[in-house]
Amino acid sequence: MKHMAKTRHRDREVAGLRVRYREAGVPSSTAVVLLHGAPSSSYSFREVLPVLGEHAYVVAPDIPGFGFSASPSVDEYEYTYEGLSLVIEAMLEDLGIERHIVFVTDYSTPVGYFLATRHPERVLGLVVQNGNAHEAGLGEGWDSARRYWAEPTDENRAALPDWLTFEGTKDTYLGGLPEAVAELHPAESWHLDWEHLSSPGNIEVYFQFFYDYRMHVARFGEIAAYHATYQPPCMVLWGRHDPAFDIREVLAYHREMETFQAHVFDGGHFLLETHAAEVADLLVAFTDDVFDHARADT
Repeated sequence: MKHMAKTRHRDREVAGLRVRYREAGVPSSTAVVLLHGAPSSSYSFREVLPVLGEHAYVVAPDIPGFGFSASPSVDEYEYTYEGLSLVIEAMLEDLGIERHIVFVTDYSTPVGYFLATRHPERVLGLVVQNGNAHEAGLGEGWDSARRYWAEPTDENRAALPDWLTFEGTKDTYLGGLPEAVAELHPAESWHLDWEHLSSPGNIEVYFQFFYDYRMHVARFGEIAAYHATYQPPCMVLWGRHDPAFDIREVLAYHREMETFQAHVFDGGHFLLETHAAEVADLLVAFTDDVFDHARADT
């Protein structure tokens, strides 16, 4: 049996918040930071951490407001991705992490790009898994969201898809999937997400993050400038049945990035639920290559 690293589960007080995180590998100033999507948690990386931890120091926090981390104060952070990024940045600094590869997906994409644009010298590489940073990835399914962002009225809110329910949470995992792929998904994932999401106050917290996503869309030009200027090595991983983010997003990255690779899978929005082994192997190869180049440059 192949030896794998043990995953450690820890809590840390950061910027006035209790942050729960998973880590594997030997602590180092160079790391891989895995940021989960919504409404999930670091649980998404449960199969990746032991494999990648054999090759690098890996940290996967529960982003504040999700998983077992505390929810941020409305007064202090206003449930913004920029505010969340400041907490994650403070956590990395507290852990002594100076440079890192950042893995983003879904709603952690804005968090990761705030980290990258604020301190581009710290980001050694980008891994994007079904995360959007271009207009190309936002299809017709976002039309009602755009109307609400422009005019946040009760009428426009009522016209939004009814995704903040148990069935909506389940559909985040299974939406758009052929039966052969859907049956690979463990039901525990959406049941755990819904248990957290349905706790008092959490649905409104999640909705506030959805509303702040408009600010991420407004930053697409700034993100494009970051890509053009700094050109971090980039790997895009994509579940092709994702109903939320269009596969044209992959080509948008391809047009912008010089050091680029893409891997498209017969999967959905939560790709790691069905293709964790394949993704872990790709992350090991990408990490080894990026870290080798970083060592050669120092």
